[in-house]
Amino acid sequence: MSGETGLKPLVTTVFVPAAIFGIGQGAAAPVMALTARELGASVAVSGLIVAVVGLGAVLGDLPAGRIVARFGERRSIIGGSTVGAAGVLVCLLAQTPWMLGVGALLTGLANAVWGLARQSYLADAVPIGLRARAMSSFAAMWRLGFFVGPLLGAAVILVVGARGGFMVQFVGVVLSGWLMSRVPDPPRRHAGTAGTHATLPSILRRHRKLLATLGAGSLLMGAARASREAVLPLWAAHLGLDAAQVSLVFGVGAAVDLLCSYPAGHFMDRYGRRFIAVPSLLVIGVSYLALPFSHDLVSIGAVAVVMGIGNGLGNGVIMTLGADIAPPATRAEFLAAWRLTHDTGMFAGPFGVGALAAVVPLGAAVAAIGGAALVGAGLLFRFIPVYSPWPPPPASEPDSSSLEKQEA
Repeated sequence: MSGETGLKPLVTTVFVPAAIFGIGQGAAAPVMALTARELGASVAVSGLIVAVVGLGAVLGDLPAGRIVARFGERRSIIGGSTVGAAGVLVCLLAQTPWMLGVGALLTGLANAVWGLARQSYLADAVPIGLRARAMSSFAAMWRLGFFVGPLLGAAVILVVGARGGFMVQFVGVVLSGWLMSRVPDPPRRHAGTAGTHATLPSILRRHRKLLATLGAGSLLMGAARASREAVLPLWAAHLGLDAAQVSLVFGVGAAVDLLCSYPAGHFMDRYGRRFIAVPSLLVIGVSYLALPFSHDLVSIGAVAVVMGIGNGLGNGVIMTLGADIAPPATRAEFLAAWRLTHDTGMFAGPFGVGALAAVVPLGAAVAAIGGAALVGAGLLFRFIPVYSPWPPPPASEPDSSSLEKQEA
């Protein structure tokens, strides 16, 4: 079965909903801070409200594993979509900054449950020989939606005002949730383990070595990838570029990012996870180290292209690794702990850049995150389990415990 044929059933049930969900997120992202300012929040408070979405995702990772394990992917998606839609409505109707913050927190919590349910679904529904392509395609479709979302949101904003972005997000959350809720939970490949649940603390204890080593690489990858959204605008502003030029730089980088996503999944399935994961972080790290040497639109655009290549290669890496190493008996609970490492990095990375930039020159702060990316590449090289994916193995998945022993 070819990769394209094997993934075809997922187009309407997973990939299109991911794109629609991404459109909603992308439409709302630019207006969150603007709405906070409109409600009287200071610049600092507005930034915190934007960050609350990421904080909600980190906090949501804690209970998400138990929710998915207990209720299944389908009902978890329905619940997550309901909470997410409620959060967007709170943002849309917010009359004070704190009310907007509550809505942002709810959307972040819902995103965590939604994301874990989709990852768990793919891990069960897709043969391991196609897993990386499925995860990378899923990530690419979400990023495509996030790229299109601001454009669609801008059209609505012209008609109804700044909060039109939240209207697009509401439709995106409801529609994508409805599309995925039509799909029944996949049959478990390890039916004998059904009903076996574990608490997050027990998962953290049982897999503490794995999470402290490979998980540290996941955290640094999340920090490096998320910091791009803070670093590029800050450096562009430092060079005196205007908003239109910054948008152009972002657009070029995002286009390259999308182009690299599916090939990355193919190479991971063909040659193993390390073959893509390590170069992804190396390229991102080098791009950060090169950024302080850019001095105009052309040079910063070139760095954004390199950064986009590295980021695109990384699409789906963490999800694929999590699915590979997750114990079948407690898959959802383990994936919650695994996602917590990456989401913590995505939350902490931009904050770290901002905090460093307050006490050292911006170029030094950018170089620091580049160094962190290179350290992450070393951790992934050392601790990613040995995996020989070609020819594709039987439908049964590798025993995660044996993978951990290889990693040790």
